[in-house]
Amino acid sequence: MKQTFGFSPKECKILSRLNTPQKIQDFLDRIDYNLEEEGETCFSPRKVLREKKANCIEGAIFGAAALRFHGYPPLIMDLTSVWDDDHLLAVFKRKGFWGAIAQSKYTGLRYREPIHRTIRELALSYFEGYFNFKGEKTLRGYSLPVNMARFDKLNWMTSEKDLWFIEDYFNEIPHKKLITVGMIRNLRRVVPLMKEAGELWMIKEGHFKKIESKQKRIEMK
Repeated sequence: MKQTFGFSPKECKILSRLNTPQKIQDFLDRIDYNLEEEGETCFSPRKVLREKKANCIEGAIFGAAALRFHGYPPLIMDLTSVWDDDHLLAVFKRKGFWGAIAQSKYTGLRYREPIHRTIRELALSYFEGYFNFKGEKTLRGYSLPVNMARFDKLNWMTSEKDLWFIEDYFNEIPHKKLITVGMIRNLRRVVPLMKEAGELWMIKEGHFKKIESKQKRIEMK
């Protein structure tokens, strides 16, 4: 009998249909991006199913839970940045190669095909599309994948509470550097066409100014 991990029959019915990484990503692409207009959130997968929206960390946590439902280990890795938000990914391995599921406001920071030989290679695939509103390339490091089963006692898959303990954990663990100081000094700014392509969802949905204002506060820290 298939393990339900505490999900209701209705929730299991939805999750059962998301039986490949591609279908999990398609689900995240269909629901709304959580703009947290009433305050910051860190929804559990149960709340993502109910609210039909997810931000970056919520999308990664949901992806890990959906992968686990279908027999994959529930793995998440963290991408770190400067003058920008960090980015979390649900990662999976197929035939020895790494891929990723993700939710993002930016066009180029979502799904990755399982074609990457190492976690570092997977992290690097996000580099060119990872930039802030000034057009600065901001990706700097990555964590190794963390198995979310370590949080089972905290009911991370079905909790009604925000899962800030997951964000806290990723803030505490070691991260590896992706590029050197010399490389950083010579980084080219993102060209206007690439920048516009990356921001396309925000522009089309009319959220650009609102998100830009919020992001500028982060860049000033």
